[in-house]
Amino acid sequence: MSISPSTADTIARTVQVLAFDIFGTVVDWHGSIVREMQALYPAVDGDAFALAWRAGYQPAMAQVMRGERGWTLVDDLHRSILDEILPRFGLAHLPEAERRHLNRVWHRLHAWPDSAEGLTRLKKRFTITTLSNGNIGLLTNMAKHAGLPWDCVLSAEVFKAYKPHPDTYLGVARVFDVPPEQVALVATHHDDLAAARACGLRTAYIERPLELGAARPKDGTPQPGNDLHAKDLNDLAQMLGC
Repeated sequence: MSISPSTADTIARTVQVLAFDIFGTVVDWHGSIVREMQALYPAVDGDAFALAWRAGYQPAMAQVMRGERGWTLVDDLHRSILDEILPRFGLAHLPEAERRHLNRVWHRLHAWPDSAEGLTRLKKRFTITTLSNGNIGLLTNMAKHAGLPWDCVLSAEVFKAYKPHPDTYLGVARVFDVPPEQVALVATHHDDLAAARACGLRTAYIERPLELGAARPKDGTPQPGNDLHAKDLNDLAQMLGC
């Protein structure tokens, strides 16, 4: 991907912390859930199940952000959505133990093929941290499962606010005692990047055309607001001289 060398050089010289969105950017949530459903409940349409589960995510967070329910870990949001959709897929009969195991699939998500190598390269030059709405336990277990070499695990749980609340992006700068412009958010979602940019962070978009599955490829057209646009995390590492 063609970018301005001066922009990449500026970020390489001035940014100290790379904060990463996780679901979709670093790990393949859709493909992981599809494979899990194929193994556990092969009669269920895993693609539709994964999309239905994820579709409940934003509305559930919005309830918390509007004050309609108290602060809630994403594990618990995922569980409430799961219980709601199981009857639609003929799984209303699942006992508690199976529901708990299935809900923890989010702890077992697989990384994209480039993620571990790209993060390891970037870690040599930058402090790398998660910045996810996922809770700390979820993100830590996921890192162990997927071999992700974080320096730090930061979560909405730390700030008691979900992205795109400014407290999350500015919270990273406060944790590391750096100005916002010395933090860059790395994500595959333009709304996440726009919110970070509004808080003064630098931004890097990562193409993940298969985030929603092969049947619905994402449009990876570069957006002018982002500082960097990379094919994957190895491409980002190359841009930043890692």
